[in-house]
Amino acid sequence: MPSRSDPVLTAAQMRAAEQELIAAGISVDALMTRAGRGAADYVWRIAAGRSVTVLCGPGNNGGDGYVIAETIRARGGNVAVVAADEPATDAAQSARTNYQGAVLASAERRGDVLVDCLFGTGLTRPLSADHLSLLQRLAAGHAYRIAVDLPSGVDSDLGLALNRDLPDYHLTIALGAWKFAHFLMPVRAAMGALRLVDIGITPPAASAFAIERPHLTAPAADAHKYTRGLLGVVGGAMPGAALLAARAAQGAGAGYVKVLADPGLAVPADLVVDPTPLAETLTDGRYAALLIGPGLGRDGAARERLAIALAEPHPLVLDADALVLLAPRLLAERAVPLIVTPHEGELHALERAFDLDGAGSKVERAAALARALGGVVVAKGPDTVVAAPDGRIALGHRASSWLATAGTGDVLAGTIASRLAAGADPFDAACQGVWLHGEAARLCPPAFTAGQLAERVQAAYAACL
Repeated sequence: MPSRSDPVLTAAQMRAAEQELIAAGISVDALMTRAGRGAADYVWRIAAGRSVTVLCGPGNNGGDGYVIAETIRARGGNVAVVAADEPATDAAQSARTNYQGAVLASAERRGDVLVDCLFGTGLTRPLSADHLSLLQRLAAGHAYRIAVDLPSGVDSDLGLALNRDLPDYHLTIALGAWKFAHFLMPVRAAMGALRLVDIGITPPAASAFAIERPHLTAPAADAHKYTRGLLGVVGGAMPGAALLAARAAQGAGAGYVKVLADPGLAVPADLVVDPTPLAETLTDGRYAALLIGPGLGRDGAARERLAIALAEPHPLVLDADALVLLAPRLLAERAVPLIVTPHEGELHALERAFDLDGAGSKVERAAALARALGGVVVAKGPDTVVAAPDGRIALGHRASSWLATAGTGDVLAGTIASRLAAGADPFDAACQGVWLHGEAARLCPPAFTAGQLAERVQAAYAACL
């Protein structure tokens, strides 16, 4: 099962969680002190004696900044605050009063480390011209940049920049819980490394979560290849893609992987090719899951193979060409688990096919498609969202940008299908596959190929035992 210990909250959920703490008797000042001191620990270690500039806005994010600055000053650090505005909340005013160091009003301050506490979660409008100019000038004058909670000028729910030409950061320190913007492009690319400060909130039960390392197990003592899961990978016009998926699947837990393709296909000795006509071979009730789409093609033969696969009562993963060929009528009688793994172009194609408007964030689009399909959606890419038809949402941490190469999506599909065949719930299988895929990429050398990625899935699995 994937970890659900790291919730991802909307701005409204975060406010509600903070209000619960306040209602329980914890003051806003105390929460601000927790958050600011936790963030200051990271800033202190990174600064390592270098000069620190904290940019403070008028709200509680600015108040966090004053706490950070005072914590560093009290430890003997070289710190100054640049105040964009006077504090406008009671807690921020209190934090400003408690800060005993220098407060500047100039954007000409230059230093080593900039800490951006101008605005955080909940911002819905662009920064003013004055605020944007101040932030840009300070960012240009500091070699290392840290955002507290979120970079200023970012919509925390949508992951969108509200201004053009915002700075990029080397580190972003989330306060209390992850926000959706910490995972969603395009702003995720400008956040650098991510760290989280716990302030003691209790997230709502229905919150999304970040995909963390799953806990997997070795096979049972009495296991055999069929109890571990038989996966069929349906081949097509371009068999290489199906082979990539199958190789990845062999390392992700399934006990038996078959490529269902024409005879004469050159494969490793430990991979079985079954040339039996698809409609005949799929009558075998031992199949725990099927994967169809990688290298399938889009001709009449491909459509026929897809229709056959969808008609059988086996849990199914659809990828690549199968997503382009999918239509609502093909799912009309289907009641067994379904996982689809679209990239952005395939996501658009599915939205058109299922009469969805494609509006909203990637999270909202994936959730809408999951409801329409009645299956799990893995909206993959530089940011990856997993959505279930019952409303569950998970977000993948940013993975290696070297994944931007041909065939890595086939590896992901094979990894997810293997977890499904091994008996995981479809949503959990998708989350486990996303994590294994990202970890396999981390274990690869730069400029890796999809084949090298597939070979590292086994090592990623070992890291979960």
